[in-house]
Amino acid sequence: MSGQLSVTDAIKLRLLEEADAEELHALIEANRAYLEPWLPWAAGQSFEDTLGFIHGVQSQAQENAGFQTAVVTEKGIAGVVGYVTVDWANRSTRIGYWLDEGQQGKGTMTAAVRVLVDHALATWQLNRVEIVVATENRRSRAIPERLDFREEGTLRQYQLVDGCYLDCVSYSMLAEDWCAAE
Repeated sequence: MSGQLSVTDAIKLRLLEEADAEELHALIEANRAYLEPWLPWAAGQSFEDTLGFIHGVQSQAQENAGFQTAVVTEKGIAGVVGYVTVDWANRSTRIGYWLDEGQQGKGTMTAAVRVLVDHALATWQLNRVEIVVATENRRSRAIPERLDFREEGTLRQYQLVDGCYLDCVSYSMLAEDWCAAE
């Protein structure tokens, strides 16, 4: 991806840059209590960790192993969405995301994920997109469900968050299903 992807006239996805570190970290700080139950990195995320994450995702993009984007609204960065990994040999990817609690309920992340699914399946011509979400995280689960992903099953004790193992639900979308839905 070069530049940005348009979600709506008011929402863009753009690659994260080092200059985003302060704004992104402030957003994490503001949402820490909200993110902690679901994301293993949220509880201890320092500014240096945020900067390290940005450097890591820049390397990821350069290595053609996926990319992470800032979800940018008229108010600035509202969250992050991207390809956690890309398996080019098997033509598949996994999408991860989080959004500022105050920005939720407006369809922002559903629209952003839709753009990334379309990019993966139409532009990159991958065959499969996965989303893995904690079973109890209803807001995050609603996104693949709204986009008609297929629930594949529960991954028992899949993710370690704050010393506890969380069960997660695996969702998938295949290229043939995405094309048929359009």
